[in-house]
Amino acid sequence: MADDPYAALGVTKKSTNEEIKKAYRKLVQRHHPDRNPDDPKAEERFKEIQGAYDILSDPAKRKEYDQGGMFGGFGGARPGNPFGAGGGPKVSDLGDIFSTIFQRGGGPQEAQQRGRDLETEIRLTFDQAVDGDQITITVPKSERCVTCSGKGAEPGTFPTVCPRCEGRGVDAQSQGFFSISQPCPQCGGAGQIIEHPCTTCGGSGLTRQSKRYKVNIPAGVRDGTRIRLAGKGEAGPRGGPSGDLFVTTRVTPSPIFKQADDGNLDVTLPVTVAEALQGGTVEVPTLNGRKRIRIPAGTQHGTVQRLRGEGPARAGSRGRGDIRYRLVIDIPKELDADQKQAVEKLAESFNGYDPRAELLRNASAPSGKVQQDE
Repeated sequence: MADDPYAALGVTKKSTNEEIKKAYRKLVQRHHPDRNPDDPKAEERFKEIQGAYDILSDPAKRKEYDQGGMFGGFGGARPGNPFGAGGGPKVSDLGDIFSTIFQRGGGPQEAQQRGRDLETEIRLTFDQAVDGDQITITVPKSERCVTCSGKGAEPGTFPTVCPRCEGRGVDAQSQGFFSISQPCPQCGGAGQIIEHPCTTCGGSGLTRQSKRYKVNIPAGVRDGTRIRLAGKGEAGPRGGPSGDLFVTTRVTPSPIFKQADDGNLDVTLPVTVAEALQGGTVEVPTLNGRKRIRIPAGTQHGTVQRLRGEGPARAGSRGRGDIRYRLVIDIPKELDADQKQAVEKLAESFNGYDPRAELLRNASAPSGKVQQDE
């Protein structure tokens, strides 16, 4: 806010409301940031003009300032005493405080809207997800108009200050003690009126375009991983900032490997009855070919064997995951004569061994008691 709003607008305390309004309009046209793109102080000066006009265009605020109230002058606000020389708030001070809270100050620079976020999906092979890759995608989106640079006005022309909201972008209505604000219905909250719209974009500042982006896929991504590309979403209207683009990965399942939540891979590995009984060494698939693992004698159905560090790179951390092999005993559905004879001999060799004996004993025991062998 200006130290002296009269000086900021180049008027005096004797100036009429019409003279103040005329001076304000002249200054905002001259110091508008769009007209002074190479002047870093233009926006600061523009806001100072806005702040000065906010005081002098409101009869109550102007009177308060002239009397040395909360806006400055003799007996005005000081550090540690925001209410002026009186030491406490007066009714008019409180009205201005709540008016400030419920109003949105500033000009069109503060009214800029952020563009919408966009979402898209990309299809990856299992190998791309495991090893990482760089994928090029094409995204249809609203992009800043190249003819008017997103301003919406025909080149060589400039937006004018909205006559209804005086460039503030809000329409304030006094409700007694409060001042309720809403976006200006004439300019839509932009604070500007475009009298000569750009013929390319029709004044919106946006055109529909197709953009190509390269997406770096980190190693170890899974199905449903979400990757954010900051600032690659829809462009904001009237030069506003762009939204973000979110890319969701869809990974084609592998017929061999299953990605686990903990960053490892799971493989179902069939073994024969003989391998489970006798043990041995079997060949297994890995991401880089094949390796051999040892099957202990007496391996049970569902046992898990692990190859450490043979899995995919862990997303967001160093090192690699493991490959876990779940051993599943494969039982043939049909046996030839020799196999049947071998199974009969095997059964005889167990000499009456019953793996269900303990289960049945416990089932017949009284509730809460478990029978044990003598």
